[in-house]
Amino acid sequence: MTVWRGACHCGDVRFEADGEIEWAEVCNCSICRRKAYVHWYVPRERLRLLTPPERIATYRFGTGVAAHHFCRRCGVAPFYEPRSDPYKYDVNLRCVEGVDWPRVEIRSFDGVHWEEAHQKSRPT
Repeated sequence: MTVWRGACHCGDVRFEADGEIEWAEVCNCSICRRKAYVHWYVPRERLRLLTPPERIATYRFGTGVAAHHFCRRCGVAPFYEPRSDPYKYDVNLRCVEGVDWPRVEIRSFDGVHWEEAHQKSRPT
């Protein structure tokens, strides 16, 4: 299993995540569009914060379930706790070092219509 390192822009928030990057997701919801987020879902036990948690600020909106974390200094959002999968972290692949972008399959998620898209993405 590959260990990936990542950070915000200024480096105050650093992390490691274990796993293979087989695909990632781009969402068209209001916050993901504005952050230019590329989603890579990682089981919670496979993400390790390498810096003190007090360097992170958290933003919640809408249902208040998702916890959007960002650096207190530079404002970059390296990961968050998603509403769609509470047992994983959603890592911003743009914050991960050494990603071979041409090898990553990019999938789309219709976050503008979140409820409907989430239902369709779950196996029945």
